[in-house]
Amino acid sequence: MQPELRLLHNRALLTRNNLTARIAPETMLWWLQGRATLLDAVVVSGGEPTLQPDIVGFTAEVHALGYLVKLDTNGTHPAVLAALLEAGLLDYVAMDIKAPPEKYDAVCDVHVDQGAIDESIALLMNGRVDYEFRTTIAPPLTLQDILAIGSRIRGAHAYVLQRYRELQSVEASNNLRWTSASHPPPWLEDVQQRLARMVKICLTRGFEISFIPAAQMH
Repeated sequence: MQPELRLLHNRALLTRNNLTARIAPETMLWWLQGRATLLDAVVVSGGEPTLQPDIVGFTAEVHALGYLVKLDTNGTHPAVLAALLEAGLLDYVAMDIKAPPEKYDAVCDVHVDQGAIDESIALLMNGRVDYEFRTTIAPPLTLQDILAIGSRIRGAHAYVLQRYRELQSVEASNNLRWTSASHPPPWLEDVQQRLARMVKICLTRGFEISFIPAAQMH
Protein backbone atom coordinates (compact mmCIF):
# COMPACT_ATOMS: atom_id res chain seq x y z
CA MET A 1 0.00 0.00 0.00
CA GLN A 2 1.31 3.43 -0.92
CA PRO A 3 1.73 5.87 2.04
CA GLU A 4 -0.70 8.75 2.18
CA LEU A 5 0.78 11.94 0.77
CA ARG A 6 -0.07 15.15 2.56
CA LEU A 7 0.64 18.66 1.32
CA LEU A 8 1.01 20.14 4.79
CA HIS A 9 4.11 22.21 4.36
CA ASN A 10 3.85 24.21 7.59
CA ARG A 11 2.38 21.55 9.87
CA ALA A 12 5.63 21.36 11.85
CA LEU A 13 5.08 24.95 12.99
CA LEU A 14 2.33 23.60 15.23
CA THR A 15 3.09 21.69 18.41
CA ARG A 16 3.87 18.03 17.88
CA ASN A 17 1.28 16.70 20.31
CA ASN A 18 -1.54 19.14 19.63
CA LEU A 19 -2.02 20.03 16.00
CA THR A 20 -4.93 22.33 16.90
CA ALA A 21 -2.91 24.41 19.35
CA ARG A 22 -3.36 28.16 19.03
CA ILE A 23 -1.43 31.15 20.28
CA ALA A 24 -3.54 34.17 21.13
CA PRO A 25 -2.78 37.25 18.99
CA GLU A 26 -2.11 39.24 22.16
CA THR A 27 0.52 36.71 23.21
CA MET A 28 2.21 36.82 19.82
CA LEU A 29 2.23 40.64 19.79
CA TRP A 30 3.71 40.67 23.29
CA TRP A 31 6.40 38.23 22.15
CA LEU A 32 7.18 40.34 19.07
CA GLN A 33 7.30 43.56 21.07
CA GLY A 34 9.94 42.05 23.33
CA ARG A 35 12.09 41.17 20.33
CA ALA A 36 11.65 44.31 18.26
CA THR A 37 15.33 45.19 18.64
CA LEU A 38 16.45 41.68 17.62
CA LEU A 39 14.18 40.83 14.68
CA ASP A 40 13.47 42.73 11.48
CA ALA A 41 10.52 41.05 9.82
CA VAL A 42 7.48 38.84 10.29
CA VAL A 43 6.01 36.36 7.80
CA VAL A 44 2.23 36.00 7.94
CA SER A 45 1.72 32.50 6.63
CA GLY A 46 -0.61 29.54 6.94
CA GLY A 47 -2.60 27.52 5.84
CA GLU A 48 -4.17 30.50 4.15
CA PRO A 49 -3.84 33.59 6.37
CA THR A 50 -6.38 35.68 4.45
CA LEU A 51 -9.08 33.37 5.84
CA GLN A 52 -8.51 34.89 9.29
CA PRO A 53 -11.16 37.56 9.98
CA ASP A 54 -8.75 39.71 12.00
CA ILE A 55 -5.75 39.58 9.68
CA VAL A 56 -5.85 43.29 8.77
CA GLY A 57 -5.96 44.41 12.40
CA PHE A 58 -3.30 41.92 13.48
CA THR A 59 -0.98 42.87 10.62
CA ALA A 60 -1.47 46.55 11.43
CA GLU A 61 -0.36 45.92 15.01
CA VAL A 62 2.68 43.95 13.85
CA HIS A 63 3.56 46.72 11.41
CA ALA A 64 3.14 49.33 14.16
CA LEU A 65 5.86 47.55 16.14
CA GLY A 66 8.29 48.44 13.36
CA TYR A 67 8.48 45.09 11.61
CA LEU A 68 8.63 44.51 7.90
CA VAL A 69 5.76 42.19 6.95
CA LYS A 70 5.68 39.48 4.29
CA LEU A 71 2.43 37.74 3.34
CA ASP A 72 2.28 34.18 2.00
CA THR A 73 -1.01 33.66 0.18
CA ASN A 74 -2.74 31.49 -2.39
CA GLY A 75 -4.58 34.48 -3.82
CA THR A 76 -8.09 33.15 -3.27
CA HIS A 77 -9.24 36.21 -1.30
CA PRO A 78 -8.28 39.26 -3.37
CA ALA A 79 -10.47 41.63 -1.33
CA VAL A 80 -8.41 40.89 1.78
CA LEU A 81 -5.17 41.21 -0.16
CA ALA A 82 -6.37 44.54 -1.54
CA ALA A 83 -7.24 45.79 1.96
CA LEU A 84 -3.77 44.92 3.24
CA LEU A 85 -2.08 46.55 0.26
CA GLU A 86 -4.20 49.70 0.39
CA ALA A 87 -3.48 50.10 4.10
CA GLY A 88 0.26 49.93 3.41
CA LEU A 89 0.70 46.96 5.73
CA LEU A 90 2.74 44.69 3.45
CA ASP A 91 6.36 44.96 2.37
CA TYR A 92 6.50 41.74 0.34
CA VAL A 93 3.99 39.21 -0.98
CA ALA A 94 4.62 35.64 -2.10
CA MET A 95 1.65 34.21 -3.98
CA ASP A 96 1.37 30.54 -4.84
CA ILE A 97 0.00 29.61 -8.23
CA LYS A 98 -0.75 25.92 -7.95
CA ALA A 99 -1.43 24.93 -11.56
CA PRO A 100 -2.83 26.11 -14.89
CA PRO A 101 -6.57 26.87 -14.63
CA GLU A 102 -7.76 23.57 -16.07
CA LYS A 103 -5.77 21.57 -13.48
CA TYR A 104 -6.27 23.83 -10.45
CA ASP A 105 -9.16 21.95 -8.87
CA ALA A 106 -7.51 18.56 -9.34
CA VAL A 107 -4.17 19.69 -7.88
CA CYS A 108 -5.81 21.45 -4.91
CA ASP A 109 -8.54 18.84 -4.44
CA VAL A 110 -11.08 21.65 -4.05
CA HIS A 111 -12.81 24.10 -6.38
CA VAL A 112 -10.81 27.31 -6.81
CA ASP A 113 -12.30 30.50 -8.25
CA GLN A 114 -9.96 31.40 -11.11
CA GLY A 115 -11.41 34.89 -11.26
CA ALA A 116 -10.13 35.45 -7.72
CA ILE A 117 -6.70 34.16 -8.69
CA ASP A 118 -6.56 36.52 -11.68
CA GLU A 119 -7.66 39.44 -9.52
CA SER A 120 -4.89 38.77 -6.99
CA ILE A 121 -2.33 38.44 -9.78
CA ALA A 122 -3.41 41.82 -11.15
CA LEU A 123 -3.28 43.45 -7.71
CA LEU A 124 0.36 42.46 -7.32
CA MET A 125 1.48 43.14 -10.86
CA ASN A 126 -0.18 46.55 -10.93
CA GLY A 127 0.79 47.51 -7.39
CA ARG A 128 3.84 49.02 -5.75
CA VAL A 129 4.73 46.29 -3.25
CA ASP A 130 7.53 43.87 -4.10
CA TYR A 131 6.29 40.34 -4.79
CA GLU A 132 6.97 36.93 -6.24
CA PHE A 133 4.78 34.25 -7.75
CA ARG A 134 5.79 30.71 -7.02
CA THR A 135 4.82 27.20 -8.06
CA THR A 136 5.70 23.95 -6.36
CA ILE A 137 6.44 21.43 -9.10
CA ALA A 138 4.13 18.72 -7.78
CA PRO A 139 3.96 15.36 -9.61
CA PRO A 140 0.82 16.19 -11.67
CA LEU A 141 2.47 19.23 -13.28
CA THR A 142 4.22 18.97 -16.65
CA LEU A 143 6.58 21.26 -18.51
CA GLN A 144 3.65 22.63 -20.49
CA ASP A 145 1.75 23.32 -17.27
CA ILE A 146 4.64 25.40 -15.92
CA LEU A 147 4.90 27.32 -19.17
CA ALA A 148 1.15 27.95 -19.11
CA ILE A 149 1.51 29.47 -15.64
CA GLY A 150 4.37 31.60 -16.92
CA SER A 151 2.14 32.86 -19.72
CA ARG A 152 -0.59 33.68 -17.22
CA ILE A 153 1.77 35.92 -15.23
CA ARG A 154 3.60 37.29 -18.27
CA GLY A 155 5.58 40.41 -17.35
CA ALA A 156 5.74 39.53 -13.64
CA HIS A 157 8.72 40.68 -11.62
CA ALA A 158 9.68 37.25 -10.23
CA TYR A 159 8.60 33.65 -10.64
CA VAL A 160 10.03 30.97 -8.34
CA LEU A 161 9.93 27.24 -9.07
CA GLN A 162 9.91 25.26 -5.83
CA ARG A 163 10.84 21.64 -5.38
CA TYR A 164 8.03 19.40 -4.22
CA ARG A 165 8.31 17.76 -0.82
CA GLU A 166 6.19 14.89 0.36
CA LEU A 167 5.05 14.13 3.89
CA GLN A 168 4.52 10.46 4.60
CA SER A 169 2.51 10.93 7.80
CA VAL A 170 1.55 13.43 10.46
CA GLU A 171 4.19 11.92 12.72
CA ALA A 172 6.81 12.72 10.08
CA SER A 173 5.84 16.38 9.94
CA ASN A 174 9.25 17.44 11.19
CA ASN A 175 10.98 15.15 8.73
CA LEU A 176 9.81 16.32 5.32
CA ARG A 177 11.85 14.77 2.56
CA TRP A 178 12.47 15.86 -0.97
CA THR A 179 11.11 13.66 -3.70
CA SER A 180 13.50 11.89 -6.03
CA ALA A 181 15.42 14.05 -8.46
CA SER A 182 12.77 14.13 -11.17
CA HIS A 183 13.82 17.59 -12.31
CA PRO A 184 17.57 17.51 -13.01
CA PRO A 185 19.53 20.68 -13.78
CA PRO A 186 19.19 20.42 -17.60
CA TRP A 187 15.38 20.23 -17.27
CA LEU A 188 15.32 23.22 -14.93
CA GLU A 189 17.64 25.25 -17.13
CA ASP A 190 15.44 24.56 -20.13
CA VAL A 191 12.32 25.64 -18.21
CA GLN A 192 14.00 28.80 -16.96
CA GLN A 193 15.27 29.71 -20.42
CA ARG A 194 11.71 29.47 -21.72
CA LEU A 195 10.26 31.39 -18.78
CA ALA A 196 12.89 34.12 -19.28
CA ARG A 197 10.82 35.22 -22.27
CA MET A 198 7.75 35.65 -20.06
CA VAL A 199 8.89 37.01 -16.68
CA LYS A 200 11.71 39.28 -15.56
CA ILE A 201 13.36 36.85 -13.14
CA CYS A 202 12.90 33.09 -12.76
CA LEU A 203 14.56 31.34 -9.84
CA THR A 204 14.54 27.86 -8.31
CA ARG A 205 14.13 27.03 -4.64
CA GLY A 206 14.98 23.73 -3.00
CA PHE A 207 16.85 22.31 -5.97
CA GLU A 208 20.58 21.79 -6.21
CA ILE A 209 20.95 24.75 -8.56
CA SER A 210 19.70 28.28 -8.79
CA PHE A 211 20.21 29.18 -12.42
CA ILE A 212 19.56 32.68 -13.76
CA PRO A 213 19.45 32.82 -17.57
CA ALA A 214 21.95 35.24 -19.09
CA ALA A 215 19.07 37.25 -20.53
CA GLN A 216 18.02 38.12 -17.00
CA MET A 217 21.43 39.17 -15.72
CA HIS A 218 21.90 42.91 -15.19
